Amino acid sequence: MRINHNISALNTYRQLANNQNIGNKSLEKLSSGFRINRAGDDAAGLAISEKMRGQIRGLDMAAKNAQDGISLIQ
Repeated sequence: MRINHNISALNTYRQLANNQNIGNKSLEKLSSGFRINRAGDDAAGLAISEKMRGQIRGLDMAAKNAQDGISLIQ
């Protein structure tokens, strides 16, 4: 029994797949505009970022409510 294989072609394919994955991750970062897109990029940074985004949304809503209150009084 004889087994034929092409090790160099398999290595080339593996390298191509790795480079394609790296390119896809870079494109995802560029297209979103964020430094952190998923927890794998920076888990601690993502947690801090999400907490800050929540605080910003809360402050925006407080400002909107204050403006609505001012409008009601007028």
